[in-house]
Amino acid sequence: MSYLSTFDPEISEALKAELTRQREGLEMIPSENFVSAAVLEALGSIATNKYAEGVPGKRYYGGCQEIDKIEDLAIARAKQLFGAEHVNVQPLSGAPANLAAYSALLSPGDTILGMDLSHGGHLTHGHPVTFMSHIWQFIRYKTTPDGLIDYDQMAALANEHKPKLILVGYSAYSREIDYARVKEIAQSVGAYTMADIAHIAGLIAAGEMNNPVSHFDLVTTTTHKTLRGPRGGMILCKKEHKKAVDKAVFPGLQGGPHENVIAAKAVAFMEALQPDFKNYARQIKANAKMLEEELRKRDFRLMFGGTDNHLLLIDITAKGTTGAQAEKALDLAGITVNKNAIPDDPRPPLDPSGIRLGTPALTTRGMKEEEMRQIADWIDRAITHNSDEKMLVSIKEEVRSLTQQFPLYTELSS
Repeated sequence: MSYLSTFDPEISEALKAELTRQREGLEMIPSENFVSAAVLEALGSIATNKYAEGVPGKRYYGGCQEIDKIEDLAIARAKQLFGAEHVNVQPLSGAPANLAAYSALLSPGDTILGMDLSHGGHLTHGHPVTFMSHIWQFIRYKTTPDGLIDYDQMAALANEHKPKLILVGYSAYSREIDYARVKEIAQSVGAYTMADIAHIAGLIAAGEMNNPVSHFDLVTTTTHKTLRGPRGGMILCKKEHKKAVDKAVFPGLQGGPHENVIAAKAVAFMEALQPDFKNYARQIKANAKMLEEELRKRDFRLMFGGTDNHLLLIDITAKGTTGAQAEKALDLAGITVNKNAIPDDPRPPLDPSGIRLGTPALTTRGMKEEEMRQIADWIDRAITHNSDEKMLVSIKEEVRSLTQQFPLYTELSS
């Protein structure tokens, strides 16, 4: 029996329609993925009923015996996945995790050296529109004309501004990071180090990308995206920062943790510890590389010179359209991407020059290089003929035919 369809048919129908959209389309936003049925089950579990302010063994509420077991399992599994000395699994998402990380080590007014948003960084790395930019002073480094992080500029800015924290990580940058070089720069000016691995946590956990955890003071991440868990956040750190980090999360910024989400995180971490997760991560990268090759053949301009991870940032100006127009056209064609600024983009944020796309969700469905070749062709056709509604509808039917070969959530009713 479906309690939801009986009590609230409007929400039930909207959820059914969303399930159909996910099943019949190609989800290519790099920060999106499909969780397992086991993660969904934990997320909707009775753990949602329990208040558990504090940490396991030191709660401000009674009745937390089972909840402590759940959170302890999540912590232990995360430590094993990343080789971390301490983990706090309570942050509600990536932005709160970053805010807690800053407040754990810094005082108001301290300087943070982070990556420029238009060069692949994130809003929470100090963009002026964010609240945190009013608490700390952010200085921003960029990428070189070749598309790689400008470590020389980072070093020069560090020497000039003497930041208390040097931050690396990104939401649209597609290359590997030289964590050893960053650590060296930070040590030269006495700064802490922090990496935001929200996008690439799954690839790092699988050993497919460099791991900053053993070298950096703090590492933050989301638990969805390539890690394929529920929407949430996490902070990994050295033991010396354990007390400061835990205090910054609670009572510093949050109240009761969402223990149903933590239960779902624990399940996702267990999944990521399985041998087949490494194969999954490798295929994510292989699929992204194939998309890179096929889009390059079709004269798309790829930012940062290509990809080392799961995503591609593409300048589509030469195709005679904008990011917003391309996003809309691809949506009509059953392909979900997001408009995105390119480095030093002359266009406004709501209609930038680029689009951002990735392969985690496609790979979860079992798609491989052959499908990437076909998808690249659809992307090219949809963007080239973005005003041809008949063409876009035709592509959408082809997309639907492909997705039927890769069933999604067969255990759920439609």
